[in-house]
Amino acid sequence: MLLWFVIIYWIISVGIGLWAALRVRNTGDYAVAGRSLPLYIVTATVFATWFGSETVLGIPATFLREGLGGVIADPFGSSLCLVLVGLFFARPLYRMQLLTIGDFYRNKYGRAVEAMTTLCIVLSYLGWVAAQISALGLVFNVVSEGAMSQSTGMIVGASTVLIYTVWGGMWAVAITDFIQMIVIVAGMLYIGWDVSQLAGGVTSVVAHAVDAGKFSSFWPEPSLAGILGFAAAGVTMMLGSIPQQDVFQRVASSKDERTAGRASILGGCLYFCFAFIPMFLAYSATLIDPALVQKLIAGDKQSQLILPNLILNHAPVFAQVMFFGALLSAIKSCASATLLAPSVTFTENILRPAFKHLGDKQLLRLMRIVVLCFTALVTLFALNSQLSIYKMVENAYKVTLVSAFVPLAFGLYWKRANRQGALAAIVLGLSTWIWLEILAPAAICPPQLAGFFAALIGMLGGSLLPLAIRRKQAVQAPHPHHHASR
Repeated sequence: MLLWFVIIYWIISVGIGLWAALRVRNTGDYAVAGRSLPLYIVTATVFATWFGSETVLGIPATFLREGLGGVIADPFGSSLCLVLVGLFFARPLYRMQLLTIGDFYRNKYGRAVEAMTTLCIVLSYLGWVAAQISALGLVFNVVSEGAMSQSTGMIVGASTVLIYTVWGGMWAVAITDFIQMIVIVAGMLYIGWDVSQLAGGVTSVVAHAVDAGKFSSFWPEPSLAGILGFAAAGVTMMLGSIPQQDVFQRVASSKDERTAGRASILGGCLYFCFAFIPMFLAYSATLIDPALVQKLIAGDKQSQLILPNLILNHAPVFAQVMFFGALLSAIKSCASATLLAPSVTFTENILRPAFKHLGDKQLLRLMRIVVLCFTALVTLFALNSQLSIYKMVENAYKVTLVSAFVPLAFGLYWKRANRQGALAAIVLGLSTWIWLEILAPAAICPPQLAGFFAALIGMLGGSLLPLAIRRKQAVQAPHPHHHASR
């Protein structure tokens, strides 16, 4: 019954996505849904995009092993990211009427910065999308009781998400996200109630987690290494997620700037609240089936199976349907959004300048081809990756933290930010991060945090140094009046 439910739900959701594709007539419809989405749709798509496989499978597994201190990046950092976008970035970016986040870098700093930041942003999506595809393979493997291998599940899952994403673009993503958000919220609330009954109630589960020290490990050790590690984990997703095309698409798809700001904040708050339900469910497993937890907790990838196995072994069929419906909704909404976003910005900011003769219909066709190619690339990456879902997502934002965040934030809020500063920030940030990742990955200052500080120095130095040199030259140059008097 569960397998048939998964198949029927999958077919219906693909059909809804294809129906939404009828609204796509140009690149504006495909990339930002014609800038017409109301508050409830934008909030739903913000929430559903963030609530992905790492929230249901990755975060709970990490919480079981490391406690609250292990999940600083997500959900704490990622939720704060959306709140910061709503407070400081959504409105000014919406007013610019841009198609992609890469357009901002071109308008502010020029073509070179646009190309460099766009490539970094696109690269960052490899890990995030691969995490969703890995999770699809895991779900199909579990619900088919091993009849479908994880690798086959990845290929089948990626192919079907591709069908409606490649045709429907942002319209398909937004409408399917709205439906999937309803399924996620209903499924998580129901399964949370059902599992809490098996574990003896919410209070007994929370009390057991407190006694086990799962909440006391949040704050870092009072040492330089501990504080810097805590800061790095927090800012990686909190700031590294801000210069992302999927975040920008939700801002730009809103019907007005007020909606853009409010939807980001509401989506972030909703995500933070609901992200704790899977953690609660996974910890309940230590009370309901300690042998299962003991068996799977050791490895990164094995621990991701704790929650699906708990539901399959101990929950009634209706609860299984609700859980896997919510899980599939979470994965699909995140996968479709993260396939579309990098493909659109790569087409607009890398390919379009090279093919200036393209009309709007030709550009739309090119965007769809890039979505197809990007899907094939990330599926191949997912099939060969040994990282856990949580680590794939966390690592995805390091590259944008060190390369794209500083030029975006300073470009919006510092009048002296210029092309030289942006280039220096990107070069210094990336080179410092890569150099430390290779030579000193376990240094006291984590590589991505050192790269972030280097980007700040690059932006300040690169922007102010030419100005200081020009002022010095102006002071030293003889005044024309002096020549005339002589």
